[in-house]
Amino acid sequence: MNAKTVCNLDHNATMAMVPAAWEALRLVPSGNPSSVHGAGRAARQAVEAARERLAALLGAFADEVYFTSGATEANNWAIFGALGSTPAGQRIVLTALEHPCVVEPVRELERQGAQIQWWPVTPRGTAQPQPLPPDTRLVCLMLAHHETGALQPVAEVAAQLPAGVHLHCDAAQAVGKIPVHFHQLGATSLAVSGHKFGGPPGIGLLLLRRDSPLRPLLWGGPQQQGRRAGTEPVALILAMTAALEWMHQRLAEHQQHLARLRRHLWHRLHAGAAPVYLNGPEIDAPDVVPNTLNVSFLGCRGDLLVLALDLADVYCSTGAACSSGSLLPSPGLQAMNVGPERLRSAVRFSFSPLQTLQEIDDAADRIIATVQRLRKFPPEQHP
Repeated sequence: MNAKTVCNLDHNATMAMVPAAWEALRLVPSGNPSSVHGAGRAARQAVEAARERLAALLGAFADEVYFTSGATEANNWAIFGALGSTPAGQRIVLTALEHPCVVEPVRELERQGAQIQWWPVTPRGTAQPQPLPPDTRLVCLMLAHHETGALQPVAEVAAQLPAGVHLHCDAAQAVGKIPVHFHQLGATSLAVSGHKFGGPPGIGLLLLRRDSPLRPLLWGGPQQQGRRAGTEPVALILAMTAALEWMHQRLAEHQQHLARLRRHLWHRLHAGAAPVYLNGPEIDAPDVVPNTLNVSFLGCRGDLLVLALDLADVYCSTGAACSSGSLLPSPGLQAMNVGPERLRSAVRFSFSPLQTLQEIDDAADRIIATVQRLRKFPPEQHP
């Protein structure tokens, strides 16, 4: 990698479309899946075949797969739909680890009278489930944390869940990186976003257990069992399906490769940019997705480091892409009690399985040099 080559270490924000997804776009039927003529029937057949393939990959039934515009819509639908039209007096339980597209809908329901309870978080970044009050209607628990990669105890919570409580799981940062089996997890609903695993942006899905009522979020036509109105985007659905199939065919190989990249970058940074601290599970812990590394470089402000690394052609972030422009500290890291200095200096690196060890090595050189320069000449000391 030469000096002008960009090293993207922000694949949790979005992963470039894999070749299989681009290839799928060439084969898309031209009809509307709701039309009764030949072109429409061909489009419908393609959509339903994709639904079957996705269900098999994710451990669900085909009629539990609902296509959405992405995880944001899927999360909003599950949260608002679970509480129905009268949220007042119902309780929602979650942790500060959740993504903003889960937290903000919950905040809106709180303004409408719902009661909110926050579970505590361990210093390693995992939820600490507590006994549920009898008025609990909804529990939100993600599968993999978008900032640290820490896996959450979804199956354990599901196994203890009282009847009538909806367990929603945001799995946007887990699907395509680790095996995800909807029925084995035991969640009521689960959100997926295509662009997180090499599919196109603008497409995702919600898995919803067969026996679960869910009020629609969008109203209009009778598509998708009358629960999610709107013409299905055939091209995006087929490209997302192809991307997930491609990732699943190589899942074990990718996990090993990503773990190697993560471990290598951490050891390089620990040796060359100390004091640096790992935020989240230990580097070789089994309960972490292998594509995510969150570290704090003491003596560097995280937001300024991200900008400086951009000038060095290394892309990274301080957290979720949709909130990385905020000057507020990460709620997830705050809940982990990492301390104010580590909180201010935290940066997230995330990897693609298509990256090489040499690319990570070259990126480490740039990161170390940038950190050392910022520590020596802090921006606030410049004229």
